[in-house]
Parts: sequence; C-alpha cells; structure tokens
Amino acid sequence: MLDEQVGTRLRGDLLAASRRVPTRRHIIQTWELSSVERWFYPDGSSLICKIATAPFTGEATVLRALNNQQAPVPLLNGYTMRPDGVGMLMEDLGEASRTATLAEAAATARWVHATAGIPNLPTFDEAGLARLPEQGLDALDELRRQGRFTRDAEGIEAVLQRVAATARRRADGAERPPFGLCHGEFHRTSLHVSRVGCRVVDWAKAFTGPGLFDLATWFGTRTSTEPRLLTKLIHAYVAAGGHPDAEADRGGLPAARWALGWHRVWAAWWLLTTAAAGHHPASADRRHIEIVLRQLQGAVDLLGAPLPTSAGRPSLTTGRSS
Repeated sequence: MLDEQVGTRLRGDLLAASRRVPTRRHIIQTWELSSVERWFYPDGSSLICKIATAPFTGEATVLRALNNQQAPVPLLNGYTMRPDGVGMLMEDLGEASRTATLAEAAATARWVHATAGIPNLPTFDEAGLARLPEQGLDALDELRRQGRFTRDAEGIEAVLQRVAATARRRADGAERPPFGLCHGEFHRTSLHVSRVGCRVVDWAKAFTGPGLFDLATWFGTRTSTEPRLLTKLIHAYVAAGGHPDAEADRGGLPAARWALGWHRVWAAWWLLTTAAAGHHPASADRRHIEIVLRQLQGAVDLLGAPLPTSAGRPSLTTGRSS
C-alpha cells in the first residue's frame, strides 16, 4: 500500500492550495505506488485526487501540457510536488459507461502520437532501444548485489543476453513514424468512455518513442502474443489517419511482430530497473521474476534472438566487458 505519511503530506498540500475541504472521500484504487480517490464537496461537485510516488511523478507535467493543447484528457485543477511524490486534483469524469472499441483505440492513438513533443520525457529511440537489454542486465546485477532476484536469475540473464546479441539490428527503424508522444500504458482501462466522450487517463508512464508501442500495449502482456490482432489494429490506426508508415517493416520484421517483441523487452527492462531502484519491495520479487521471464521469453520468440555463440555478456558499447 502507498506510504500513508507521504499520502497525508500531499493531500494536506492539495487542501491548503485549493482552499476547499471535501465532506467525504471515497477510495477508488490504491496500491504501493499510487492511490486514487474521489473527493465530494458541499456544493455537490467532486474531484479526483491522485497521489503517486516515484517512478510515477511526471504525470502532472504531461497533463498540464496536454490541457494547454486542449487534448481530450482530464482537466488538471491543481497539483503539488514533493521530493517523494506528486499530488493531483483532476476533473471527475464519472463512471465509465462502456469499454472502448478498437476503432476508438485507433483514433485515440492517432492524436496521441500526433501531439507536439512534451519536453523532459524519457526517450526510446533506436539507440535507446538497443541499450535496453544491457541496462536490464545491469539492473539484474544490482538486484543480485542486494540479495534479490536470486531465484531464476541465471534464466533472466541468459534471455537478456540473447536479446542483447541482436538488439542493434532489431532496433533499426525505431524512429520511423509514428514516433513521438506515447502514453506508455495504452490499455482499455486508460480510455475512459462516458457521457462526456472518450478521454485518456493515467499518463504516469508517458515517454517519447515508437507509437507502435502503444498499439502493442492495447492487448496486454499476460497472454500469448498474437501479431494478427495487432496487425488489425495497425490497419485501423492508419485508416483513422495515423501515419501510413505504421505498417512498414522494422528491424527486418513485420511491424506487429517488431512492436510486440520490443514492447516486451521494454516492459521487462522497466520492471528490472524500477525494482533495482527500490521502487518495489523484496516481497514482490517472486511474482516479478515470473513476469520478467514471461516478457523476455515472449520477446525472444518474436524478435528471433539467437542462442549465444560464446560465453559472457555481449558488448553494446566499445570496451564493455563483464
């Protein structure tokens, strides 16, 4: 659960800044790194209060920039920043009326990727993608020094080495359009469809990178990959006005296969690096190891990473050795 002291301080900052005191709070969702509540006020209005800690502290900056562009996202009423977290008060969109359709996903992704660049976001260009497996190996080394991720560590290392061996070649074409703002968690739950229309929520993992990553995210990573389904979404995306190069091959692979494979590498990298930075407790390691292995094995199958031909870690930068 979210650190209660952090949450209390940030809520206090929001109350002081807004000068409005809710009569009632209703918890919508809470977990170890964030919480979402609905605050009810005496005049019958309500706002959403979201509290988040690192690595999810950049959402307010993204929302403010998107509000300035009048994008279909929640209106940010106010926010507060502390070294250990961010607190936001946002427009209450009410309850979702239904799940977003494939056509709505395609149209929404089109405007997201066409949005003018937002500064200071993480960037995953061709060189950035090629570095992900090596950075994942570094994070795994750090976790092992902490006495964590010892179970199946050799299996994770072996698969990362396989991906690293072909990373530069497979990363080719990463900057081919659509390349720009990406939501980062483009799931069905991130498209909120209600009486006010379709709005995109949960921007905490936004980055600059290949738009195909968002489309690959739509299907999740808990089930077997199906490039056929992603190909269908990519076709719908282009039909909705998305860049036609979305259908082009990359890294010697069809677009759907490339996107699904690299998205799984990115997801494993994210979990390893955030765990190594201390954002996840050791008690979650067993579950996270299983997730990382599943993601990486899927990536190997999709990207066609070869078996290593020699011992040791492949070098992605001149002079790198293990």
